[in-house]
Amino acid sequence: MAVFIIFGIICFILFYLIIVIFFPILNVEPQPVIRGSLPGEIPICREDVSFSVKESRISAWFYKSGKNEQSPCIVMNHGFCGTKDMKLEQYALKFVRAGYSVLTYDYRFFGDSEGFPRQLYCGPYQVEDLKSAISYSRSREDVDENRIILWGTSAGAVYGINVAAEDFMIAGIISQCGSFDHKEDSKAYMEREGLGFFLKLFVHGQRDKGRSRFGLSPHTFPAYGKPGTVAMITAPGALDGISKLAESSGTFKNETCARLSLLPHIKDPLKLACKVKCPVQILVCSDDGLVSPVSHVRLLENMEAPVEVNTYPITHFEIYEGEYFEKAIADQLRFLDSFN
Repeated sequence: MAVFIIFGIICFILFYLIIVIFFPILNVEPQPVIRGSLPGEIPICREDVSFSVKESRISAWFYKSGKNEQSPCIVMNHGFCGTKDMKLEQYALKFVRAGYSVLTYDYRFFGDSEGFPRQLYCGPYQVEDLKSAISYSRSREDVDENRIILWGTSAGAVYGINVAAEDFMIAGIISQCGSFDHKEDSKAYMEREGLGFFLKLFVHGQRDKGRSRFGLSPHTFPAYGKPGTVAMITAPGALDGISKLAESSGTFKNETCARLSLLPHIKDPLKLACKVKCPVQILVCSDDGLVSPVSHVRLLENMEAPVEVNTYPITHFEIYEGEYFEKAIADQLRFLDSFN
């Protein structure tokens, strides 16, 4: 009897996987955003550069400070599925005017960088990309290798903590509206979306992962979507917020490979925080709907390095424009004064 039960379970699992992987029952309606149609004026300080991660070429922009001597360099990391042409240049130009060089880049699988499948989000891969970006910056004769500052926003805000915990040459970190406490943020996520939402993402992840095993095209769904739809981030205002950022981009695509829910996560920043030696600035949006506004609290408890926290009464995407962009960038420039 037990043999028949086991055989039945195996048959059910195989039937389930065949349906999930090979039949289009899980196809998701795309939610495209309007991207910038024409490139803006190219700043005279900006240089097209590239470096490699394993066998993939990474597309990057290097902004020269204009100094004759070696300058500190800020390496900038975008958020979830973001590309270097999404608002990062407005920060870079502010930093350049203050005497810093800046490197922005597209992660592998995104924007103008190489890598297949396209739109594959994997935190550990992106940390590898950041380490290569740092190595490239240090290799330049116009950069002071001892004054590398890591800047990150949203999903990329935590990468600086993870890298600086191993690389003690990093001079400083700026983390903007980031997710540091995965337990706290997952709790808020679960309360907002419910268990059924995560079960859907898991099934979609199985479809994408299974298709990759057979060399089939990736299964994707929107990175950002309207509440109640199938997308990785469906918090109220998320789709509108990313749409505004995409207005400056010619490369952003609002989709991601569904297997991201099955891929490994980066190392826990809460456990690494005590190893960070350099000064850290954390910028918090107190009305953030994507990240818990107390996500940074346990990080502070675990850090021994000097930490500055700046809080703004805004939502996740409001920090990229208008009054609070100016306030936040002013706070960042003040924090950076000690490195210049």
